[in-house]
Amino acid sequence: SRVIQGWPTATGASTARRQWRIYEDMCAWRYDFRMKMAKIESAMRVALEFNQALNRHDVAAMMALMSDDCVFENTSPAPDGTVYSGKEAVTQFWQDFFRASPQAHIQVEEILGLGLQCVVRWRYDWVDATGEKGHVRGVDLFTVKNGLISEKLSYVKG
Repeated sequence: SRVIQGWPTATGASTARRQWRIYEDMCAWRYDFRMKMAKIESAMRVALEFNQALNRHDVAAMMALMSDDCVFENTSPAPDGTVYSGKEAVTQFWQDFFRASPQAHIQVEEILGLGLQCVVRWRYDWVDATGEKGHVRGVDLFTVKNGLISEKLSYVKG
């Protein structure tokens, strides 16, 4: 009798079944891995989209990415910053911020996804009222729930 390579024979049928189970397990693992990666990538995508809207000074687009019960912890005043709770308070902060700093710009330097959270390392550049340029570096800790930012905690260096 002729044996076709890869085709289970009477004695190789159990080996083929074992191989098939291994293949099914790997497919299930890949699906699970892809789903977990999608969650990680989702938080990073939302944070990046938020920062793009920030650089456009588009408060409406920024707030469309934040939950109704969002919390934003600003870096100022040192050492603990100010906490803004709820969409109305956070919206007001950003409107005031862009009025006071019309050339504000955030450059994302690095982003790391951690499940429903992500960390964004950034550089913030501005021009003050006298035309003097300045910058500071820091990180934001984002928490994303149901596709919306529920928490944005900001920290700066020195």
